[in-house]
Amino acid sequence: MPPAAAAARDPEEAAAPAQAPAHRLDGLRAVVFDTDGVITDSARVHAAAWKEAFDDCLGEWRERGGGRQEQEGDARDRFRPFDVQEDYRRYVDGRSRLDGAAAFLASRGLDLPPGEPDDPPGNGTVRAVAARKERLFTAALRRGGVEAWPGTLRLLRALRRGGVPMAVISASRHAGELLSGAGVPEVFDAVVDGHEAARLDLPGKPDPAVFLEAARRLGVPPAEAAVVEDALAGVEAGRRGGFGLVVGVDRTAGPTSARDLREHGADVVVTDLAELLPPGPRAGRHEEEG
Repeated sequence: MPPAAAAARDPEEAAAPAQAPAHRLDGLRAVVFDTDGVITDSARVHAAAWKEAFDDCLGEWRERGGGRQEQEGDARDRFRPFDVQEDYRRYVDGRSRLDGAAAFLASRGLDLPPGEPDDPPGNGTVRAVAARKERLFTAALRRGGVEAWPGTLRLLRALRRGGVPMAVISASRHAGELLSGAGVPEVFDAVVDGHEAARLDLPGKPDPAVFLEAARRLGVPPAEAAVVEDALAGVEAGRRGGFGLVVGVDRTAGPTSARDLREHGADVVVTDLAELLPPGPRAGRHEEEG
């Protein structure tokens, strides 16, 4: 379930006594957080936008015959609808829009041309499909916005009280809008979002470049910092970057998701970042609304 706005702004939390930094993060000098699915519940909005864009594309190319003759069963499998859990997790979560669109379309055997940066939303090129997803996602944000996960807010505040430097990264260019709209406090010492990645020409995950840039801005070697990610590409990037701890966040609690996160590089997997707080009566559970 998405987090509750009331819990995200619980006045009891604001008045809570100072705590030591999270026990599983002890000994590390900094923490780098992903945005979607880790701090905010925006992953569900991304997934829904991708589903609408991809399903429309798959439907059009199936009507065209997919460029080749196929048996009915093969066509049905190849053009099956986008799965907002498995397909999202395996092909687009944590990646840039172009990389995600290309990866998923390739997984279904659709070899679309990359297209041009100014391609309008459509189904003829990878950039056109990505542009349609962007339009759908932006419209969804304007309609309803997103919220922050209460357990994540508690961890952020505990780390800030402990004086731990923190950075936030995102493949999205909407990171600032997402964090502000979700009421996330201004606790980050560095932000490396999609705008910055494009400006610096940083490759996307699973390349660790964006995490390494965040650690550089914090002035902390990767081996002395933690990465917190929910995407397979993200935990793999943390492992490749040589970070001291890679925390995988499993919001689905599915039968294979925690295992997949570990196989891609997560040292520890949690379902809520409150699990990283020191032991106590409020650790590991959502605060009550009100």
